[in-house]
Amino acid sequence: MKRQKSFENGKATLYLVATPIGNLEELTPRAIRILNEVDIIAAEDTRNTMKLLSHFDIKTRCIAHHSHNEHESAKGLLNLLDEGKNIAVVSDAGYPLVSDPGQVIVQLVIEAGYNVVPISGASAGLNALVASGICAQPYMFVGFLKASENERRKECLELKGIRQTLIFYEAPHRIKKMLETCLDVFGDRFICLARELTKKHEEFIRGRISEIIEIVDDLKGEMVIVMEGSKETAIQPEIFPPLYEHINSYISQGYSTNEAIKKVAKERGVSKNQIYKEYHAS
Repeated sequence: MKRQKSFENGKATLYLVATPIGNLEELTPRAIRILNEVDIIAAEDTRNTMKLLSHFDIKTRCIAHHSHNEHESAKGLLNLLDEGKNIAVVSDAGYPLVSDPGQVIVQLVIEAGYNVVPISGASAGLNALVASGICAQPYMFVGFLKASENERRKECLELKGIRQTLIFYEAPHRIKKMLETCLDVFGDRFICLARELTKKHEEFIRGRISEIIEIVDDLKGEMVIVMEGSKETAIQPEIFPPLYEHINSYISQGYSTNEAIKKVAKERGVSKNQIYKEYHAS
């Protein structure tokens, strides 16, 4: 067990700072303070992050930490923590780790015994969920489905029976193929497609997959798809009486003990030998 007292142990800290998903006013005063105070900012894309830092006049040194160098970069960041430096990890928009890099460094930092502290902010998935009109809880965050049609279909099949509301992320150039797969696997479920969240052209499109799929060719911007969960009634497992009573009920009908054991084994989907042993041990 590891117990972290974030602000009492004096250890070096890795901050996970949520950045704006569109509107720059989403960067909280606390996030601005942390980005100013840390020694290093590790960014998914330094070009995008430098624009954000420049807007808020933040002069902290910024280095690259993205999916292509995540493992190597994580080792370097851990070395900086060993030196007592504090680090902020940011993605291009929203929370690090949520469909973005960061998982590797977080696991390494926890194992090394340093602090990992989240700094609250905007989340595209939660923004879309609460405004979707679809049941907000329980929900399951999926993120981006695979680009390959076969892999995407396989993922959808695994999610088909989930009763929770599902949240997906998707890019505009892939949205139509993604929805076509969803329509084929999930059926014509109700969804809400949210795009350009917190920006001037923010839009929520609510309707059936078959309706929305007809207009997606003209849509731009990163998208969140909130989908209602499965409405299929779960198959209730058959409930059997205690084994001894189950077998004796057939014996009382005139079956021999072996015949009764054979019938009970077939009904319960287990081997005859297993039933035989349990019956004679009771």
